[in-house]
Amino acid sequence: MRLEPAEQEMLAKIRGLPADKVAEVEDFVDFLSQRVFDRQLTRAASQLSQAALAEVWDNPDDAEYDKL
Repeated sequence: MRLEPAEQEMLAKIRGLPADKVAEVEDFVDFLSQRVFDRQLTRAASQLSQAALAEVWDNPDDAEYDKL
């Protein structure tokens, strides 16, 4: 597997860190990955609920509020 130059540079930087700092980097990467997953999950749930809630949101009474 051939790495891109940016990936090679990142690995070189990580390899230069002490073990405790590598663990911090790993924790941070895990945090970022979880945040991306959470946002994707939220977006998917929102899209799924739009159809189910369309009847509740799209009614004559709420149309008056849309004009505000």
